[in-house]
Amino acid sequence: MREKKEKLVVSFLTTTQAMAAEKYCQKNRIPGRIIPLPSEISAECGIAWCTEPEDEDRIRQAISDGGIQAKGIHRVYLYQ
Repeated sequence: MREKKEKLVVSFLTTTQAMAAEKYCQKNRIPGRIIPLPSEISAECGIAWCTEPEDEDRIRQAISDGGIQAKGIHRVYLYQ
């Protein structure tokens, strides 16, 4: 049976910003992946970056250092 697990989800205003975040995170070895935006979160862009909650500080720093415009950083429970 699938279980829900807490994840950190970064939402974006545009797909371009989501893709920039993916590229920046991959280049800097920050774990995570692009996912469809969970229904619990409202944003203009339909995709998000998903990672583990313990990586929140790294993600916040990446957003700042990479000049990425995130709409929000959310903790949600998603099926694995």
